[in-house]
Amino acid sequence: MFDIERWQEIFETLRKNKLRTFLTGLSVASGIFILVILLGFSKGIENGVTSQFQQDATNMITVWTGRTTKEYKGLNPGRYVQLKNDNFDMISQKYEDYIEYETSLYSIWGGTISYKGESGNYRIRGVMPDHQFIENADISVGRFVNQSDYNENKKVAVIGNKLKTDLFKDEDPIDKNISVFGMNFKVIGVFYDPGGEREENQAYIPISTAQKVFNAGDNIRNMLFTVKMSDNFDDAVALSQSISKGIEDQIKQIHTVAPDDTSAVRVYNTLENAKQIYSLIGIINAVFWFIGVFTLVAGIVGVGNIMLIIVKERTKEIGIRKALGALPMSIVGMILQEAVFVTMFAGLFGLIFGLASLEIFGPMVETFTDFIKYPQVDFNTALTSVFLLVFAGAIAGFIPAYRAAKIKPIIALRDE
Repeated sequence: MFDIERWQEIFETLRKNKLRTFLTGLSVASGIFILVILLGFSKGIENGVTSQFQQDATNMITVWTGRTTKEYKGLNPGRYVQLKNDNFDMISQKYEDYIEYETSLYSIWGGTISYKGESGNYRIRGVMPDHQFIENADISVGRFVNQSDYNENKKVAVIGNKLKTDLFKDEDPIDKNISVFGMNFKVIGVFYDPGGEREENQAYIPISTAQKVFNAGDNIRNMLFTVKMSDNFDDAVALSQSISKGIEDQIKQIHTVAPDDTSAVRVYNTLENAKQIYSLIGIINAVFWFIGVFTLVAGIVGVGNIMLIIVKERTKEIGIRKALGALPMSIVGMILQEAVFVTMFAGLFGLIFGLASLEIFGPMVETFTDFIKYPQVDFNTALTSVFLLVFAGAIAGFIPAYRAAKIKPIIALRDE
């Protein structure tokens, strides 16, 4: 039942002790504010890292080569390890039961592409049809390179949206011919990429065509594979690690490379790195929660201490109330109501201020780093934290309130 006199009394007590009330509320509000900010940035880090992995498939194995750095079986160091079509075919057949998507690549950096009066230097990549899914390329119009294009060495190209904007402006590029080093290629599609303009500033053509028109023979630059995912993440990581090691050993054996030569053959496993990153995110979340919770605990301890002081100051008043017939529960309720009100008001203020700060300053933080995106906190989680704080504050206030209710009137009246 709402008792207006009780609330008038509480507000009068708070008004008489403005500084004490302010400092108590500040400790509680600061705890909630810090918790909200920490959880928001924890989520922002998770979103940022996830977006980095979404630029390409997270279960990808990338293979590329360099020069040998060690003498091995009578061969001098400094040899360049050149990947071939046969290398790709051999690995593809060996691991076909475990591979989801695959492609070999042949790239040209700074290739001149022109259309009518517009031209520029763009990256040209010879790929296989599966490359679309490995790169998470989204076709906006037209289609991607298909198996027929690859088998028949067709002069077709799928261009990035940035390249399309540069050369075609608002014109529809589908079925138009672009000139690549003076050779005509028909545009069959336009793609968007999660990596943004950097990835959209290129053109894809069939690798079989690239090898012919650029006189590459059967040379390839890279190999990309994605491993079939299992329900168990750890099993998928273990399989990916096993395949990565098998590919590295096989290529080194084919090209007579020392087993411990780390520069000649390199295999990058995104799934293994994803596990390490997500484990690190989990640790960061745990640390942020630890700091936030103990900040709240500090606020709760502050509420408890203030309640002890309040009870001590009002001991004589409590004795008079009991002498006039006040029930113990009435005394407990009076003190608890004050503790709950201060905790609830300050907690909600800290929550609102924290959420507003994330909304205002979150986008600014994104401009400085790609690893923090959309810092936010689940409102239900934050609100639940406030109610838990209020509950804890009530418990902190109950202990001195219970002691006050147990005190004998004659002892309370003698208190100085």
